[in-house]
Amino acid sequence: MMFKAYPPPSVQAGSSRHSLSYSYFKVLDSSQGLPQFLSVIHLDDHPIARYDILNRRTVPLVPWMEAEEVKMPERMFRADLEWLSNLNPQTGGLHTWQVFLGCELREDGSKGGFLHYGYDGMDFISFENETLRWVATQPQAEKVKEKWEENPRLSWGNKVFLETTCIEWLQKYLSYQQEALKKTEPPVGKVSHKEVNDSLEVLICQAFGFYPKEIQATWRRDGEVWKDKTLHRNMAPNSDRTYYVWLSIEIDPKERDRFRCHLEHEGLQEPLDLAFLLVTGKSHLQYWTYFRGANIRGSGIKEKSHK
Repeated sequence: MMFKAYPPPSVQAGSSRHSLSYSYFKVLDSSQGLPQFLSVIHLDDHPIARYDILNRRTVPLVPWMEAEEVKMPERMFRADLEWLSNLNPQTGGLHTWQVFLGCELREDGSKGGFLHYGYDGMDFISFENETLRWVATQPQAEKVKEKWEENPRLSWGNKVFLETTCIEWLQKYLSYQQEALKKTEPPVGKVSHKEVNDSLEVLICQAFGFYPKEIQATWRRDGEVWKDKTLHRNMAPNSDRTYYVWLSIEIDPKERDRFRCHLEHEGLQEPLDLAFLLVTGKSHLQYWTYFRGANIRGSGIKEKSHK
């Protein structure tokens, strides 16, 4: 049976269901230069922190976690994986141990917890919160089950962590995230181009790093909205919960100077109008105008650079 606890439980956008999960991955043979130990925290479907084995510290992966103390029960589960590795020695080849655990708050207000161990991508043993029992899914896991069920304090400790401690951390991280999302982030805009032939080229406008997701992005010719031969790509979220979107347009290179990418967002004091700039004498290279939120709301900052 495949290790079914990977990846984190899927949470739909806008859902009132939330989850906090911890993934641990241990490589038994690092001769190929692979890390010996990996660990990542997910809030809902998004990675928010990882464990840096070289510096022995937890590294935030989203801005709103940088000022907070990251809780990761890394030491306990590293010890578990080390013990399991010694209990089930293997010779030759590459082998892996995985631990997947966490908790969730459901739409109906109920809570749940999960703790699974896997070996070489297959289910190995898992913990049942209600019964405080272990369920072995591989023959070699039976002796692990016997050993762990001899220690009721271990089972109660798991139950308390999954149903209480983990839920408290989940609620705390959700509050950090929601507070961060109250702030507006202005879009970064970039215009690039792709030559098709002497009489046709494609201008590509990208807007990214903005929040909230509501944005108006249009191509304009001589100041008027131009929809002919314009292609929009669906807006998508980044891992830090900001958004990005792009739109392209097919034009005659001779009319390039007539076109602007127009962006309107509540994080901007005034709209952005982005134009493509091709440096004379270097037509084989790609140049673009690049703005980081002209007149960002509340900052009075205006930046513009050419690459």
